[in-house]
Amino acid sequence: MNRHLLRALGTALGFAADAAFADPGRWHPVAGFGGCAAALEQVLLPDTGLDGETGLDGSDTGARSETGIRARGIVFTGVLVGGAAIAAGAAEALVARRPALRVAVTAITVWSCLGGTSLLRVAERHAVLLERGEVAASRELLPWLCGRDPSALEAGDLARAVVESVAENTSDAAVATLFWAAVAGPAGAAAHRAANTLDAMVGHRSSRYVDFGWASARLDDVLGWPAARLAATLTAALSPVVGGGPSAVLGTWRRDARAHPSPNAGVIEAACAGALGVQLGGRTPYPYGVETRPGLGRGPAPRPHDVRRAVRLMRYTQVAAAIAAVAAQGVLGAIAARD
Repeated sequence: MNRHLLRALGTALGFAADAAFADPGRWHPVAGFGGCAAALEQVLLPDTGLDGETGLDGSDTGARSETGIRARGIVFTGVLVGGAAIAAGAAEALVARRPALRVAVTAITVWSCLGGTSLLRVAERHAVLLERGEVAASRELLPWLCGRDPSALEAGDLARAVVESVAENTSDAAVATLFWAAVAGPAGAAAHRAANTLDAMVGHRSSRYVDFGWASARLDDVLGWPAARLAATLTAALSPVVGGGPSAVLGTWRRDARAHPSPNAGVIEAACAGALGVQLGGRTPYPYGVETRPGLGRGPAPRPHDVRRAVRLMRYTQVAAAIAAVAAQGVLGAIAARD
């Protein structure tokens, strides 16, 4: 059996493992990677004061040049993303002549990089809480999905935040992993997951990270670009499961996505808005400040029942992406076997 077919089997098993077990509460490989990233960040960008304004000795930390901080961020991103890709690729190479172990390496890598099942389970909990009017509990749970300031959000704001996060993270935490596993095997899946994790950690517009996180944010944009468009295309095709239509999804995507500050989140969020018949975007508070996002879609603001619809739509999208990834590798394997 050639490497493409072995990767296809490993990808299928990895997706099945995520669906069955989701993310472990302890000892998750991505959490370990995050710990390494945090340690390296302190070496390259040590804390010198409050949010990068004034050092403890009264010095002006703004004296650190933008170019110098960006250079440190490039090193940070290159070491961590490159290290993750090399480690996963080396693991696959070490067992190249042992088919069962090669499948296992792919399956474990794909499972550890996926986050789709945990994402949808948390979103479903939000739907229950919001339907019961338990706004405080929903606020407490929100950091599991996104980095917004939950204290500034009311029930409608929370519903919108959950729908937007479900859409964006389906692309980032599920479709992109499956796409890169199909294109480049375990190394590709690991590289994307590493870049996406770093973007979540340092790809912010706060004073500390606006320059240091630049490389992580840009690399995540590049690696997420094809997956976001694949996710939006699958969302359009599957939109009838929530009462939508492909033409509405494609129209919203074409009309609204470019106004979003993210080249990838805008695409999948616009597609989700079109499928659900709601409007996303608006005032979006973060701990470091408030952003005003452009409107995506034409319709009412999301309500709690729209959270459930979004979960259903994105669950179908994730399954379709897994089928596409496995099928693509299977086709490549069949072609290789005939040569």
